[in-house]
Amino acid sequence: MNKAITDGLVLMPPPFSAGLTLWSREDGLPGQGSYASQPNAAYVPADQDFGGALELQKTAATQKLRCFQQIPMQPGLYLQVKVRVKCLSGAFPSVRIAGWAGRSNGTNVPGVVQAGPSVALSQYGQVVELTAIVGAGGRGGVTMAWGATATYGHIGLDLTGPNGGVVRIDDIQIEDITGIYLRDIFDAVDVRDFGARGDGVADDTAAFAAADSVAQGRTVTVPAGTYRIAGNLTINNPIRFQGTLVQPDNVRLALTRNYDLDTYTSAFGNELLGFRKALQALFYFTDHVALDLSDRRVDLVEPLDVAAIAGLTTFAQRRFLTNGQLNAAAGPGWDTVTVTSSTVYNPSQPTRLTGVTNIASIPVGARVSGNGVGREVYVVDKNLGTGNVTLSQPLWGGAGTRTLTFTRYKYLLDFSGFDDLSRFEIDRLDLNCNGLCSGVMLPRVGLTPRIGDCVFNRPKDRGITSIGSGCQGLIVDGCQFWSNEQPMLAQDRTTIALNVNANDTKIRSNRIVRFAHFMVANGGGHLISGNHFFQGDNAPAGIRRAGLIITQTNPRLTFTGNYVDNCFIEWSNEHDANPDFTTGFSFGNMSIVANHFFASDVAPWFRWIVMAPKGSGQFIQGLSVSDNTFRTVNGSVDRVEAVDTTNGTLDYSRFRNVNFGSNAFNGINQIVMNPLTILHTQNTEAATWVVDSGAFMPFGARVRNTQSLVADGAITNASNVVQYVMPYVQNEQGTSRNLVHLRWPSAVKGKMLATIRCDNPT
Repeated sequence: MNKAITDGLVLMPPPFSAGLTLWSREDGLPGQGSYASQPNAAYVPADQDFGGALELQKTAATQKLRCFQQIPMQPGLYLQVKVRVKCLSGAFPSVRIAGWAGRSNGTNVPGVVQAGPSVALSQYGQVVELTAIVGAGGRGGVTMAWGATATYGHIGLDLTGPNGGVVRIDDIQIEDITGIYLRDIFDAVDVRDFGARGDGVADDTAAFAAADSVAQGRTVTVPAGTYRIAGNLTINNPIRFQGTLVQPDNVRLALTRNYDLDTYTSAFGNELLGFRKALQALFYFTDHVALDLSDRRVDLVEPLDVAAIAGLTTFAQRRFLTNGQLNAAAGPGWDTVTVTSSTVYNPSQPTRLTGVTNIASIPVGARVSGNGVGREVYVVDKNLGTGNVTLSQPLWGGAGTRTLTFTRYKYLLDFSGFDDLSRFEIDRLDLNCNGLCSGVMLPRVGLTPRIGDCVFNRPKDRGITSIGSGCQGLIVDGCQFWSNEQPMLAQDRTTIALNVNANDTKIRSNRIVRFAHFMVANGGGHLISGNHFFQGDNAPAGIRRAGLIITQTNPRLTFTGNYVDNCFIEWSNEHDANPDFTTGFSFGNMSIVANHFFASDVAPWFRWIVMAPKGSGQFIQGLSVSDNTFRTVNGSVDRVEAVDTTNGTLDYSRFRNVNFGSNAFNGINQIVMNPLTILHTQNTEAATWVVDSGAFMPFGARVRNTQSLVADGAITNASNVVQYVMPYVQNEQGTSRNLVHLRWPSAVKGKMLATIRCDNPT
C-alpha cells in the first residue's frame, strides 16, 4: 500500500536545491524563521557523496531543521524518514530525526514523542544514514507514535551535543511503508494504527472507536497487550482479540458482529468476566436479541445479580440467553442467609408485615416461614424507615404478633433486583446447580418470561422462584428438573421445582424427578399440560407428597394430559388472609381432564386429589374430573380423592357443578362418580325404597340431588299388578346423608335406575 499513489498524498519534503526559504530553523510553523541568508547555512550543489546538500554549522544547543511543508498524517499511515549526514570539521554533534506533530486546529499534539533516537557522529567524512518511522500507533519499530489526532507534521532533524561542528545533510526522504504493518489491510484494521497503546494505563477507547469507524466491514484486530477502555464502546465491525481489555464494571462493551461468549471471553481473557460483560451488553443495543454461550460452560462461585450487572431496574424488550451451561462451583457465595424476626400481621393489610425487628438483615427474596404462613411466601420489598415488609402472598393464620423465619436462597441467575423485567427468555441452558444453589429467581414484576428446553440439575432448594408478579404469563416449556434429593424418602425432601404468584402461566411438557413438590401455584388462568412429575421412593407402602399445590380457591386452571406419578394434587386456600368463607367464590373453576395418575408401593390411604381447606364454610362450585386413568401397582388404594380436615372443612350443602366421570380405575377399591347412576332392586314390597349411594360420592359428599328416576321393568304390588305411579324423592337421608328415599303411594317392588348427584344443579 502506498498512500502517495492511492490517495495522492504529497509525502516528500522539498529538496534543498529548491531554496532554503522552504526550511525552518524552528518548528516549521508559518511565520517562523527559515535558513535562507543565515550565516551558518548554505546550499552545496555538488557534494561528492550527496550531490546537492545542505551545509550547516551547529550554533545552538538543539539545532533544528524542519520543512515548512505540512507532511500529511492519518490513522493507518506509516512513514519512514531517511536522511544521510556527515561531519566535515569541528566538534562531533549527535543527529536525530525529529518533527513537529500538528492537529487539525494547528496546535501541537501533546504528550507524544517528536524525536527519534540520537546517533553520535564520530569520524570526519563518514556518511551515516538515519531512519525513523512516524505513525499513529505504537507498532514495532515506530519511533514516533503521534496518535490518531495528528493530521500533519513538519519533518526534519536535530543536531545536539557540542557546538561548532560543520555537517552536510542530504535531501530528506519520506516513504510510505504502511504495507509493512498492514499486509492484510483489505481484511483487517489494527487498533494500534489509531493510537491504541495497549499498556493498561492509557485510555484506548477513542482509538478503538476510530478503528471501528474506518473498518467498513473489515475485521478490527486487537494485538497482544492490555487495553484500558474507560468509556462505553460499541464495535460495529467484526473484531478479533489477541490482547485483552480492562473496563470498569459499569462500562459497557457492545460487539454487534461478534456477540457471543467466545468473543467476550477473548476480549477480557476470562470466561466469567466475559460472560458478565456480554450479559450486561444484552440489555443495550448490540444488534442482537440473544446472547449465545456457544455451547460453553461458565463456572460461577456466586449468584449473578443480573440487574446489578445490567445497571438497570426496568427493561421491557425481548432478550434471551441461550445455548450453554451455568455451573455452580463451591464457594461461600452460595451460603443461605437465615434471619429470625418478630413481626406483626393484620389481615386488613394482607401482604404487609409491620414492626419487623432486625429488618435490615432481611434480604429481599427471602422465603417466609412460620405458623400461619403458606408455602412459597417471599419478601418482595422492605422499608427500613417504617419497619414494614411487603410479602408476595397473604398469611392465613390471623392477626397478631408472630416470630417468623426469613430464608434467602442463592440462585445462579437472580433477577430480583429488577423492579420490572418483561419478555426475557432463557433457552437451551443447562443450570447445573450441583446441590450448591438454586436455579432462577424471577423479577419482582414483569410479563411473559419464558424458560424453554432447559435443564435444572440438582438445585439445592428451588428450581424457579417467583417472589412477586414477575411470573405473569410465564412459559416453562420442555424443561427437565433433576432433584438433588432423589435418594431421600419423599417425606424428607424440601426442594420445589417451581412456584408462581401471578396469572396465565403455561407449564408444558416438562419432566420433574423426585422433588418435595413440583409446583406451588397461586394466581389463575394457568394451563398445565403434558408434564411428567414423579416423587416416589423405594420405601414399601411409602408416604407420598403433593406434586401440584394450588393455593387459590378459584384458579381458572386447566390440568390436562399430565402424568402424575407417585404424588398428588393438593388444592388449598393457604394464601388467603381471611380463609373463612363469607362471600365471593369458593373452590371452583378447575378442570382435571385426560391425565394419567399412577402410584406404586403406596399405603391404602394414599389419594391423588386432595382438598385442604383453611377455615370454615368453603365448598366446591365448579370442578370437572373426567377422562383420567387412575392406576396402582404393588398394592391398592382405597379411593382417589380426599379432604384434609386438619385446618378446615367443606360445606357439603353448597356443592355445585361437580362433575366426576368417565374415569378409569385400576387397583382402586372404591370408584368415584358424580353424577352416579345406581340400579336399585326392591324384591319385597315397600312404600319407601332406600337407595344407598355408598361411598361413590366424591370427597365423602352427601346426596344432594336426584337427577332422574327410570323404572327398569314393571313396578308391581303384592299381587303382581303393574302400578303406573312414580315416587317422590327425599335426599340426604341417613346419618351419613348418603341415602335417597323413594316414597311410593303404596308398597311396591321392582327395579329403578336412579341418577343422583352430590351437588345442586344451579
